[in-house]
Amino acid sequence: MQETASEKIETAPENRQPPEAKKFDFMVVSNRLPVDRCSSDDAENDDDGWRRSPGGLVTALAPLMMKADGAWVGWHGAPDEELEPFSHDGIDIIPVALSTNDVELYYEGFSNATLWPLYHDVVAPPEFHRAWWDSYRRVNRRFADAVIEHAAPDATIWVQDYQLQLVPNMLRQSRPDLRIGFFNHIPFPAPEIFAQLPWRRAIIEGLLGADLIGFQRPSDAANFMRSARRFVGASIKQQQIQVKGPEGEVSHVARAQAFPISIAVDQISELAHRPDIIERARQIRQDLGNPKTILLGVDRLDYTKGIGHRLKAFEELLKEGRLTVEDATLIQVASPSRERVQQYRLLREEIEGTVGHINGSYDTIQNTAVRYLHHNYPIEEMVALYLAADVMLVTALRDGMNLVAKEYVAARTNDTGALVLSEFTGAADQLKQALLINPHDIDGLKGTIMRAVHLPANESRRRMRSMRKEILEHDVDHWSAGFLAALAEGELGDDS
Repeated sequence: MQETASEKIETAPENRQPPEAKKFDFMVVSNRLPVDRCSSDDAENDDDGWRRSPGGLVTALAPLMMKADGAWVGWHGAPDEELEPFSHDGIDIIPVALSTNDVELYYEGFSNATLWPLYHDVVAPPEFHRAWWDSYRRVNRRFADAVIEHAAPDATIWVQDYQLQLVPNMLRQSRPDLRIGFFNHIPFPAPEIFAQLPWRRAIIEGLLGADLIGFQRPSDAANFMRSARRFVGASIKQQQIQVKGPEGEVSHVARAQAFPISIAVDQISELAHRPDIIERARQIRQDLGNPKTILLGVDRLDYTKGIGHRLKAFEELLKEGRLTVEDATLIQVASPSRERVQQYRLLREEIEGTVGHINGSYDTIQNTAVRYLHHNYPIEEMVALYLAADVMLVTALRDGMNLVAKEYVAARTNDTGALVLSEFTGAADQLKQALLINPHDIDGLKGTIMRAVHLPANESRRRMRSMRKEILEHDVDHWSAGFLAALAEGELGDDS
């Protein structure tokens, strides 16, 4: 009897071979590899010059990769450089090379100036260029070919995110023996918005190459199924999509389901209990003059995050005297993002100009209204910020999930604090005891911020306890295990 995907992941061969000579039963495919190059300062700490990336996806899947003796396919981050497969920290790595032209057209162009704004409900206008699309197809083929070369018979392949939506069907056409999963980490738009994409049919057909297509929210899965019905004439019953071959026969059944991603809760909780991080949180408050209330925003510098709306609401509260700079400080962490893309450079100028205006109007010698930090910080510093902040502000205009909201809740181990959360995030489906807001409603946002600032201690404990219970039960391991179990169930269903 054929092994299921989950059984393959439980069994690793005793003897590891060089990656270039191996065939793998389990492979993860993403735009970026799970490793970063070490800088010259810390290279001595890693024999091979690489270190594991800190992202949530890597945290979730690294243990599975090591247990399954699996391989990770992706770009290593340096254009115009080809690398041979290698192993690092128990994971086999298969690099895919990208040229400077690929980065400009496939990544900065089609992925992040066409798909990203389109999939985020056209918060910014998407651009449609045929040269970008041609590059996207070529690069997706390169990723698919890397999998085809290294996948064992009947292997399980898990493709990640919007940069690689054509890969599932490319795999199916060449290797119908593979069990293929795909997970979309960002929203999927309504058909009325998706219709704008000139290559909409090719994208839908690319995704339908997967046996299981995962989304953050049920509404995203529903949007995809509606688009599949509208643009390729797919027959859909419940969450099952009958995919037809070139002769009109049903080639396979794809399923579209929601699998909301989460965080490494244990890691955040452990850091939140560390004495040095607790002391760092106290130092942060002291450095700000020990205000009564610290409000915190943590985002990539992206137009979908609603940073401007947050600053506008905070400025108006200062202007109206409902908050004072002596009593309240906003820390805004805005990590650098896509700085070669014009829209992002303009956004940075706009946000920094707004912060300068607020501070110029309301700062005193002793107090700063907005502490703006345009940096990336290690997780230890982020947890210290979560501990220091009384109110977390998540005002995204559209977000697939927003893991920052979950990290804040995980860090509040004493059940204090308040989370102000946009209803347009995937996290709002799960963190129902957050103070939910429509970020476009500035007056409503201001009122909710004030409610958070003055939230009674017993209500804060009740809300935070409920949210912590939710994420403790549904952490990132629960997410990955749930997706792979569903993928394996489909495999069993095919055999029965």
